[in-house]
Amino acid sequence: MADAKVIPFDEDRPRRRGADRRAVRAVPGPAPAPDAEAGPEAGTPVPGGPRDGADGAPSGPRAGAEGPGWERRLASGLAFLRRRITGEYEVDEFGYDRELTDQVLMSLMRPLFDSYFRVEVRGVENIPAEGGALIVANHSGTLPLDGLMMQVAVHDRHPAQRHLRLLAADLVFMLPVVGELARKAGHTLACAEDAQRLLEAGELVGVMPEGFKGIGKPFGDRYRLQRFGRGGFVSTALRAGTPIVPCSIVGAEEIYPMVGNAKTLARLLGLPYFPVTPTFPWLGPLGAVPLPTKWTIQFGEPIATDGYPPEAAEDPMLMFNLTDEVREQIQHTLYKLLVQRRSVFF
Repeated sequence: MADAKVIPFDEDRPRRRGADRRAVRAVPGPAPAPDAEAGPEAGTPVPGGPRDGADGAPSGPRAGAEGPGWERRLASGLAFLRRRITGEYEVDEFGYDRELTDQVLMSLMRPLFDSYFRVEVRGVENIPAEGGALIVANHSGTLPLDGLMMQVAVHDRHPAQRHLRLLAADLVFMLPVVGELARKAGHTLACAEDAQRLLEAGELVGVMPEGFKGIGKPFGDRYRLQRFGRGGFVSTALRAGTPIVPCSIVGAEEIYPMVGNAKTLARLLGLPYFPVTPTFPWLGPLGAVPLPTKWTIQFGEPIATDGYPPEAAEDPMLMFNLTDEVREQIQHTLYKLLVQRRSVFF
């Protein structure tokens, strides 16, 4: 298989906005969408959904296409495979492969999002339609599925279909297969330099400051936010002059109720924790199946940072106050959503 063309990150922006017409001609575009008879299982946009035009008809080059739906899907799949084999696709310097993410990875996560966890998304209008923004969310669930569901929520529910670039821990990129897929999906190391570059380039960046303290906390501490670190995410947003969007996720805490932590085994395996749940490890691989809880993801009102002077990023008191403001807003929204929730599963 040929190697993909790696382009500098700064050059990636115009290509993704469609400004480089030569790139569009060089690589075959997506095939038209399936017709109405194919049904939603074939990928037909739902009228009025986030991937449709204002009049409820499918938008983009797929609208008005003719011919059998299976032929178009087959042609699109073959064109995708040809580009994979010949290397006629692009990745940025972080390893992000937008075509693979849109065509494959997002498609794999949508059944979990739409049918299994039945995620309800609120406040997506608080995410800017363009330009950089830092989305800060609570972290929970033993395995970091909440970050993936937030990524789908931003792309599928936002009118601009924006892509979220998540900041992940070093351990993620040390795992075989998982690390490579994380890079392909647009995730990068949780370091201030990479985050600032992405924000200044107009990307949406997602961060979960609780880290392993959040996803590895016992079930008795569910929905109680852990420490948010030293406020490095606030400093990054201040330097880039981008807004901070708080995000609260309810439902992830119960997918793997963590009732114990095998610390000795965790140290032997080099893991931050080894979870013990009512089903794992007692049921073996079957115990790794998450419980089908009902999720709600709410994006809060953005907190502006562009009004502060450049030296504000070095002010520890300001960083502490903004960090506390973000944390309090997320925690308050979590409590509010929990009061409104009638059932964990329905």
